[in-house]
Amino acid sequence: DVSRDALDTGSGELTPRRLLQQLHDVLPTVRTGFPRPADVGIMSAPMSFAGDMKMKRLRVTAFVLLSLVCSAASAADIRVLSPNAFEPSLARLAEQFRRDTRNIVKFQFGAVPDLARRLAGGDSADILIAPPGVVNDQVKNGRVDGESRVIIGRVGVGVMVRADAPEPDTATLEGFKRSLLAADSIVYTQASTGLYLEKLFDLIGIGEQLKARTTRYANEAQVIERVIFGKGNEIGFGAITEIRLFDQKGLRFVGPLPDQVRHHTVYAAGVTTGAKSADAAMDFIRYLGTPASKAAFAATGVE
Repeated sequence: DVSRDALDTGSGELTPRRLLQQLHDVLPTVRTGFPRPADVGIMSAPMSFAGDMKMKRLRVTAFVLLSLVCSAASAADIRVLSPNAFEPSLARLAEQFRRDTRNIVKFQFGAVPDLARRLAGGDSADILIAPPGVVNDQVKNGRVDGESRVIIGRVGVGVMVRADAPEPDTATLEGFKRSLLAADSIVYTQASTGLYLEKLFDLIGIGEQLKARTTRYANEAQVIERVIFGKGNEIGFGAITEIRLFDQKGLRFVGPLPDQVRHHTVYAAGVTTGAKSADAAMDFIRYLGTPASKAAFAATGVE
């Protein structure tokens, strides 16, 4: 048999072109469609039955090797910058997409402001997922293809408490206000969720009263950790998708905000202008709009 060891890969990548060249050297009788003159002489030489069978086996081995390398070369690596809120659902969808297409999706998750900074700083990515305003800014800056923009879903703001903490009233706005004023501490992020809550608390007239009891963190992982290991009557806020990951694991998901002030962050996806796998990236964005993907989104809290 012809093993990979028989092929001198050197320090470079074993590309289909290099494999074809080396197969010519190792197996002169492989019919690549481009026989060299020296091969013709070998092909015309008499061959015993045993030798003929051996050459057939070698040809089959060579064909399999070539098919595998060509298949690997045709598969694309798709790099995605995505908000943390989508992590629970995207990981599952990427695995199914890989099974269907052989393309591999790799993610860098983070807070939305960090994602925009990464892209502006030259981080290589094929897809940006962010609120439409952020994606539109990147279109204006020439970093995202405007024709590729697609709304992929929205994520609501949820309320969480420690598993053994009192549950706040989220049925009505007045009950919600009373629960907030009775809490020992309030915890949320400095990102889009936190910006909305800050304005909301001011709007319903309790912003000043809550300031001394409010702690804000850079990301929702820190908020969740604080709530789980906190003490007293503490109320936390975050993306419903992330809260659900820890529901019944030291944390209790109370529910969304009251109807009158319920809030969602809408997210869009777009292919970057520097994408190395632009076609495959667009295929993945389209895949996120399929019924199967929407069902997977819904299961994790993405609407």
